[in-house]
Formats: sequence, structure tokens, C-alpha cells
Amino acid sequence: MAAPKAQRIADKLETPLLDDRSYRVICLPNKLEVLLVHELDTDKASVALDVNVGSFSDPDDMPGMAHAFPEENDFRQFLTLHSGDYNAYTDWTSTNYHLELAASPATAAPAGESEMSPGDSAGVRAEESPLYGALDRFAQFFIAPLFLASTLDRELKAVDSENKKNLQSDTWRQTQLSMSLSNPKHPYCHFSTGNLETLHDKPLERGIEIRSEFIKFYERHYSANRMKMAVLGRESLDELESWVVELFSAVRNKDLPQNRWDDEQPLTKNELLTQYVSKPVMDIRELEIVFPFLDEEDLYESPPGRYLSHLIGHEGPGSILSCIKSKGWANGLYAGPGPICPGAAFFTITIFLTDEGLKQCQEIVKVVFQYISLLQETPPQAWIVEEMKGIAEVDFRFRQKTAASGFTSWVSAVMQRPVPREWLLSASSLIRKFDPESITNALTHLRPDNFRMAIVSQALSEGLDRKERWYGTEYRCEPIPEDFLAELRRGGSRLPDLYLPSKNEFIPTKLDVERKEVKEPLKAPRIIRNDESARIWWKKDDRFWVPKGNICLTLRSPLVYATAETAVKTRLYCELVKDALVEYSYDADIAGLYYGLGYHADGLDVEVEGYNDKMPVLLEKVVLCMRDLEVKPDRFKVVKERLLREYRNWDFQQPYQQVQEHARLLSVEKSWANDQRLAELVHVVEEDIRQFYPQLLRQVHIEAIAHGNLYRDDALGLTQLVESILKPRALPQSLWIIHRGLILPSGSDYLYQTTLKDAADVNNCVGYYLFVGGWADRMLRAKTFLFAQTTDEPVFDQLRTKEQLGYMIWSGLHTQSTRIGYYVLVQSEKKPEVLEARIDAFLDDFGARLEQMSNEELETHKRSLVNAWQAKLKNLGQETNRFRNHICSNYLDFEQVESDVACLNAVSKADLAEFYEEHIRPGSQGRAKLSVHALAQSKAAAVAVPKEVDSAKIETVIPDGETVVHTVPSPVDALADPAKAEPIISDGETVGNTALPSVDVTQQPGEPNGDVPGKVVKVIQNAHEFRASLAATAGALPVRPLSDFEDFGTQGSAETNGA
Repeated sequence: MAAPKAQRIADKLETPLLDDRSYRVICLPNKLEVLLVHELDTDKASVALDVNVGSFSDPDDMPGMAHAFPEENDFRQFLTLHSGDYNAYTDWTSTNYHLELAASPATAAPAGESEMSPGDSAGVRAEESPLYGALDRFAQFFIAPLFLASTLDRELKAVDSENKKNLQSDTWRQTQLSMSLSNPKHPYCHFSTGNLETLHDKPLERGIEIRSEFIKFYERHYSANRMKMAVLGRESLDELESWVVELFSAVRNKDLPQNRWDDEQPLTKNELLTQYVSKPVMDIRELEIVFPFLDEEDLYESPPGRYLSHLIGHEGPGSILSCIKSKGWANGLYAGPGPICPGAAFFTITIFLTDEGLKQCQEIVKVVFQYISLLQETPPQAWIVEEMKGIAEVDFRFRQKTAASGFTSWVSAVMQRPVPREWLLSASSLIRKFDPESITNALTHLRPDNFRMAIVSQALSEGLDRKERWYGTEYRCEPIPEDFLAELRRGGSRLPDLYLPSKNEFIPTKLDVERKEVKEPLKAPRIIRNDESARIWWKKDDRFWVPKGNICLTLRSPLVYATAETAVKTRLYCELVKDALVEYSYDADIAGLYYGLGYHADGLDVEVEGYNDKMPVLLEKVVLCMRDLEVKPDRFKVVKERLLREYRNWDFQQPYQQVQEHARLLSVEKSWANDQRLAELVHVVEEDIRQFYPQLLRQVHIEAIAHGNLYRDDALGLTQLVESILKPRALPQSLWIIHRGLILPSGSDYLYQTTLKDAADVNNCVGYYLFVGGWADRMLRAKTFLFAQTTDEPVFDQLRTKEQLGYMIWSGLHTQSTRIGYYVLVQSEKKPEVLEARIDAFLDDFGARLEQMSNEELETHKRSLVNAWQAKLKNLGQETNRFRNHICSNYLDFEQVESDVACLNAVSKADLAEFYEEHIRPGSQGRAKLSVHALAQSKAAAVAVPKEVDSAKIETVIPDGETVVHTVPSPVDALADPAKAEPIISDGETVGNTALPSVDVTQQPGEPNGDVPGKVVKVIQNAHEFRASLAATAGALPVRPLSDFEDFGTQGSAETNGA
């Protein structure tokens, strides 16, 4: 029998200028369409498959079914051993499965060497290729899914845990409320995520056999002709094609039509011209105006929604936001189209209100309709479309690569759209023509008789007489008053503050890049100036060759973090500067040039990134505004109000976010808790800021990083520009902040407990942190990384998949300042003591697993780590961040990967076992532990505590949905960016803006620890006294002298990287 052959659809795609990939679109005999992507030197392979079936296809009596499809294979373990990851998401009309893993076999290689050179990829046999192995396993789910009862049951519980995680999320609550109040005959009204009630309990009550329903759903909706797939690898296009044809041709084609719902619209006359008011969990204030809009699926050459979004969502002079912001009514605005399903779409305008704006909702809506009237009376402007078209062309031309799985997931979803296959990469980006008729037609949908309003605020909670079924959101819904609608129809005289934007002066025109061939890109930037006033790090891009640059300046000042009061004043100052720059910087933003202003313990951060052509212009304006800020009473009031809400909302974050921040605050010498900041902010007045910020800028040391399409003179000139504007005194090195992590004593066992303030949250959370030692100890660091790698998949498999403890479960490396450790985090409706006991049991049992681990398996784990550490940089920003992490950490360990690989290769199984015995095993006398418990006030519905399971009898499962999978990070990223090692650590702009309230616990110090005879759990009663009782690590010191990086060559614009 002849092997099946694929049909060639396209061999050449429209690509960015520097795209070195090759592409081919094929269609298998079963009508499964596939985009093949060959990238010769990629270190990551990826596969994504998008199925045209989502939550709109759920049965009415089993909502959430599309979201709850289980996997029945050894995927997760296979991917972990190949530095891989897997995820999936379900939206309204599609389910997207995507994975990535090492592009080459995880075979041993000497320290510092890549596992395989690009040219060797063709010589790898299919059975040795990680990508082939992943494709083989991946295909089976779509060819012959087993739907085993045990795996399905666990997946339904995972979906339920995910739903419980989202119950107090305002984003999920408001989205579902909008859906629940829509046309009941359209599937938009569905409960899209599902829970145990809809997928298990109620069906059982009706006598439904659940497994058979999932099989029926699969048979009804899953068909090869509804599937779009993208595969990226090192292998040639011919090789990739042969694999896909071999492995996926067996997916059954049922010739199902595209899922469409043309008979009904989400909003009909019954839902339009209504307004609903709802009470959020957090203190937020939003006004939303939703118009049913045209479906732009076939208008990809010139989508009119982009024109309307550009103008209605503009933030410059003459815009809606400029007008209502000047009146003190709003902080921000978003506008744009959003597809719902084929044949249906919304155009949504969301306005973020101030206190005063909440009282003026009708006046704001009038302003919105006056601006829409302006657009309807003004013919579509060709110059505006040409400007948008030019910006889009430049952005697409110089688009840089992203993560492999992000690319395949995105492009497989694009393939569901009816765009020419040659335009798969460009259709979402480029505007190809000016189409005034489609713009005029689109504007006809933005009418006073074709919209719905929503207001979200805690201040309007009176009279809320209804509760949304699935999330319990309190709301009321009523017709929009007829007299107000009549005013909108009449229009009235237009405000003079509303007019079309001017031409954008920030559009880049100089896009030249001097490209020089280099044997190997430089691993570290050079120091081209180092004196008492400034230190400048610079590297001319020698890797990506785009006309972009990044300039990052830290203005060191101990005043920023001296007290909670100065930290709050600094934050207010930064927010006021950004508020003052909104109109000016918006044109730069849409032209691809961005700025940032934030603060952290070391000082202020000023950043400009994007096309380097106009970079000095934007930087000058930002620094001038910093120097000459006018603190206006009305804007101060608005900004302070917004910051007060942010601080008060901190207690309503997800429990796991609060636990992570508590652990951070307990691990550093100096940090200001959220309640301390809130207490200070209440008393700050505008005069305080006027007096404070000149002191803040008076004496600083500038640490600059200039990277990209910037020459030596550019780097020096940009820094000198800042100096010439601010004219600061030099800050001596003796006043620079020294960062030290706190050391948990050997044998210690601390417990910190806090009760969640959100009374409706049913989730508890446990953060289980084991202190290991100082970051500077390379061998200890290598052992910690390796142990985290070996437990990554088993933690997930045991605690989530088998024991069903919860949806949010992570483990891995824990870094804080100069210290390193290991952690496990579980968020669950189960009690913290149950969660802690199960973590203890897992770690205790892992000793036997470690003992049984073969040397071959250990080497595979090492190779997986090395693959992750040696991951290729995808774009300029990633390399800038890597440099910045090394510099800000003060270790300056730019060749850390090579050193860590050498240390890792020297770690034996005996070394790892010794590490486990000393630092990890619950019974160890030397282990140092801090456990943070977040206690829910509310209780979830009764959930069965899982019975002890025999892991040998349980199939491995990969739960569906938006799974959060913690992967062991690169030591480069973990070095100075703890968010890479442990999720949700405050960013530079808001670092420390979190709470560590006083502890009121009933449990007393001295309670015995059942795991270790004679050992007691010490309950932390006072966070300040706890920190004071601990010793600190040494501060971070450079691993190499600064002189190794200095290059004070003669200035000259043609000089690159000191060459």
C-alpha cells in the first residue's frame, strides 16, 4: 500500500526582513492543514494544534466540557526530560494545544558545548529526535483518545480547582456576568470554564454516564478537517513533512463544517439599551460601552476596526481620554474590536474612572458619542491610514522572534481564519489598502440605539438585587433611561476639546543598521565610562541587527527606600511624571518607542526602548518632566486616589501571590510592608512631593546600560544628556545600597500564618520554603538547580494529578537577593496543615526515588537543565534583560552559564543524595525551613480528601486548560529576577508594594514537629523581630574585577564594541 502524500498549499510566506526560517503549508489526505517551519539553529522545537471547537460547542446541560479534555499518555515526563513544557487553552470557538521541547537529543556533552551543532540535525534518526517522540505521543490523543475513567475524573477535579481559583477574580466575574446577561439563544451566554457541579454532580443526578458523554463530544466535534497545526524544528521541511504525514494522517476526517452560529447574535433588542451595575471584589471603577460590531474575518487587507480603535482609543490631544482626563473623570481608556465567533463581534470602549468620574458616567458617554459623531461626519482620512500602514510595515519588517511555543500556538490559531496562506505571518500585522467604504460601514454600528453599558464599582452597591449564578457577582440590570438616550440621539454642540490627532512625529525614518560579521557575539557589555558620577555599560548589537536600542538608567539614591514614607513619595512622584507625559508619549508608543519610569531599593529606573531614531528626543522629554514636574492639585488627587485603591486592593489578590510576597518580605533585611505604605500615603499632600523630588534628584549615581543599534558616542551622549538636565551631585559608593539575604539557621522550622481578608475566598495556600545557602556558592547552586529539575514533574504528577490537592501547584528554585533555596507552593480549598503534610510526605518519599534513579536518568536531567540554560536568545530585549540582571545583581557574572554547566557536570548521584539528606528531607536535623500559610475565612463545598494512591496503578495525565506549569529557570534569569524562579515577585516599578501585616495566631511557639524528634515549630509572631533575629549573607561582589570590562577607547560614531 502506497504511503499517503500531502498536498502543497504554499512554499513561500511573506516574512519579516531578518526571518531566517523556511516555511511550507501542506494539507494531509485527511484535510488536516499543517504549517511546517524549518529553523536550522533553533534550540527549541514546538508543535501546536488548534481545533475548531471551544466552549460555544458545550452541551447546554454540561457547560465546560470543551475545557475538560484529559490526556492519557506520558507526555509530561517525556517533556520534562527534554527541557520541555506543555499547555492548552480553550476559547469560545477553538481549543489550542501547544508544546515545546529541546530541538535535539538530550545526550551527554562536555561542559560548555552545545548538544548538537545545527548541521548535525539531519543525521539524527527519527526515534532519537525529541520532536519526533513528542509528535508521536501528541498524535495519539487525536487518533485514539482513551478517556480512561480515572484520568477523566482527575481532570474534572482539576477544572473545578481552576474554577475555584478564579471565583474572586474580577476579570473572570465581569466576563461571565456579561455573558450571562446576553441572548440565551446564543452560546455566548454559556458558563465557559465549567466546574464539578456542571461536569460531574448534576450529570450523575440525571443518570448520565460522564465518560460516554465526553466520547460523544469528541466524536461529534473533533475532526481532522477542523484542525490546524504548526510544527517548528531543526529538521528539513521534507523531514518534518514525512513525520507529520506518517503520524497524523490517521486522525479521522469527518468532513465537519466550520462551527458557526449565524442564526442568532449575542446581543439582541432584548439586551441592547440596558445598563447593569455590579459590585467588584477589588476597589475598581470602570465604565464599559459595548456595541455589536461587524465581523472582520474577511476584511484582513484593511480591517476598519483598527482605524476606529486608533482614533477612539487615542490618548493624545483632542482625544476622548484627553477631554475626560482634563475634567478629572478618568485615568485611562481602552477601545477596540473583538471577535466573538464567525458572524459576531463587539466593539468595546472601557474607561477607567476616578471617584468624580463615577458620578459623571452619563456625561462621559455623551463625550464618547460626540467623538463618534465627529468620525461619522468626517470622511475617513487617507493620511491616517497611510500613517498606520507605515508603522505596521516597519514593525513587521523588523519583527523579532518569540518563544517557539508562543509562535506555533499563535500561528495555528491564525490558520483557522480565511487568509491567504502566503500571508499567515503578516495578515494580522499589515494594512494593505485604504478602504473608506468599510470604515464608513463600520461606523454605522456605533449608534445610540445599538449599545449596552456596564458600570463596575463598590460605591454603587445599593440596590443590587441579583446574583450571577456561577460567580455570585451582585448586580442590577435596568433599561438605559429614555431621556438620556434622547440626548444621545440629539447630539448637541460638540466640545471644542475633541478633534482628530495631528501627524505623528515619532515615526522612525532612519532604519539603517550597520551589520558586521562576527565570529561570536560578545557575552558582556563594555564599560566605556566609570567615574564618581556615572558608570556606562555599552554593547553595539552584534546578534539581531534591528534598528532598535535599549537605554536603561538607574539613578542610585538611598533616599528612595530610606523609610516607608520616602518609598511612598517616590512612587507618587513616578506616577505623577507618567501622568503628565501621557499625551506626549502616546505618539511615541504607537510608533514603537517606549519609556518606563519606576523605582526599587537602589533608586529610580528610567528606560527608553524601541526604534533608536527618535530615542534622544523621548529621553530628553522624560528627564525634563522629571526635573520640572508641576504637581497640579487636581492630578495629584486623582493619582493619589488611584494609588490608595491599589494598596487597599493588595489583600484581595490570589492567595498564592500573597504567600509569595510574605515569604519575600521575611527573607530580606529591609522592606516596607503594604500596611506601612498605606499608612504613610494617607498623610501625603501635594506640597510634600514638591519638596521631596528635588531632594531625590539632587545627589545620585548613574548606572547606564546602552545596548542595540547604538554606537559608543550614542551611549555616552544619552547619559550626558541626563546629566546636563539634572545636574546632580555625585553619590559616593559608600552610600550605595548593599543587598543581603537573611539566613535561616540550620535545623530551624518557622511558621508564618496570615488570614486572608477576602471573606469570600475559599482557597488556602501553603508556601513551603527551604533555605539552602548563598547564591555565590556555585556547587551548592548547581545541586539546588538539579534537585529542582528532578522534582519538577514528580511534584506536579503526585500533588496535583494523583492527589488532586489543587490547581495552583509549583515547585522549584527559590532565590531572594543573595540566597538560594527550594520551594513547593500549593493553593487549595483543603486546610493548610493537610497541604503541608502532603508536601512533607512527597519530599520524604522522594528520597527512595532518588536512590533508585539511574545514572543515565540523572544525566538526562542534567542535559535538560543545560539545554534550558543555553537557550538561544530570541530578541534584543532578552539580551538586554540578561545584561541588566547581571549588572543589577552586582555579581557581573556574564559567563555564568559556562561556569554553572561545569559545576553541574561535576555533581554525582551521591552528591545529590547528600544534598537531599542535609537540606530537603523532612527528618533532617540540619534542614532550614520557613512555611507560610494563608488561611481562608470561607469554606468551599465539601471536597473528598483523596485516598492514598498507588502510583504504579495510576496513569499519567496532562490536564487540559490554562495550566500554570513551573519550569526550572536558567540561572542567568534567576540571578537577579526572582520572578523567573518563582512567579509573582513585585516588578521594579512597584517593588515592595505589598502587605506583611502583624500576625495574630492562636498556635504558640514551641509546638513539636512530628517529623523530627525534639524539633519544634516556631510560629512567627512579629515579622520585624523575626528578621532582626537572623544573620545575613554577605553582600554581592563581582566575580571579576571591573577592569576586565573597561574599554575607554577613543570616541567615534563608527566604533562598535571597542573593535
